[in-house]
Amino acid sequence: MLETVVQAVINGLLIGGIYALVSIGVTLIFGVVKIVNFAQGEFVMIGMYITFFLFNSFGIDPLLSLFISMPVLFVLGALIQHFLIRRVLGPNDMPQIFLTFALSLLLLNLALLLFSANYRTVHTSYSDAAFHIGDLYIPEAKLIAFVVAMALSGALWVFLHTTDLGKAMRAASQKPDVAVLMGINPNWVFAVAFGAALALAGAAGSLLMPFYSAYPFVGQVFVLMAFVAVVLGTLGNVIGALIASLMMGVAESLGIQFVGADSGLIVVFAMLLLTLAFKPNGLGGGRVR
Repeated sequence: MLETVVQAVINGLLIGGIYALVSIGVTLIFGVVKIVNFAQGEFVMIGMYITFFLFNSFGIDPLLSLFISMPVLFVLGALIQHFLIRRVLGPNDMPQIFLTFALSLLLLNLALLLFSANYRTVHTSYSDAAFHIGDLYIPEAKLIAFVVAMALSGALWVFLHTTDLGKAMRAASQKPDVAVLMGINPNWVFAVAFGAALALAGAAGSLLMPFYSAYPFVGQVFVLMAFVAVVLGTLGNVIGALIASLMMGVAESLGIQFVGADSGLIVVFAMLLLTLAFKPNGLGGGRVR
């Protein structure tokens, strides 16, 4: 019984690392730009397709494709912010919601048009490998994805707290009027924030490919979990989103193990309801930190 629980916790933590990359991207955009990006899951999907075609066309390992998918998604995010998002920023949230939702639908349907609904997979030398510790097993591909995801999350935290640009992003998120008076260009800061969030989505897509299939609707699975995580961790709080993502991964895995194969989401949403009932403000403060 104990080994079963430990195995479920391990599995949950490993997938929670991927949830963290997506949810941190969502909360970073909200914390800095003050909009909710409903299309974040579709950028995970784009990262997966980039990784798939790099592997099949050039034999590039998914881990190495990170160095392509992340810059591509960063540039794409900066362009979207500059040409689309900044035009709808303002006190009225509805244009922002409609824009990102329309972007989600556009990307999803473009993927259906270009790639059809077929599942695309990548099989590497470590896709089916696992480490064994007694009766416990740790899938190698998921462990690598978890370690890289945690490293990227840590790198983002260091960037936000130690670099001038990172401090400017935090300043713009907390006191935008004062930040402007201090010479910070909000459009530049917002473009970097949006690009960084999409780069994390691209990284999540690349890390998923060795053990997860790419298809046009795949992003909706992860963006749903991301929104739960950012609500639990408080919109705008990076550390809260990370902790909530890991908790959700564990809760989902335990639910699947002990309740039923289709009960993972039920357990996650039950945890969301209980958290909001007893701690309505989420796990952390509502700002980028």
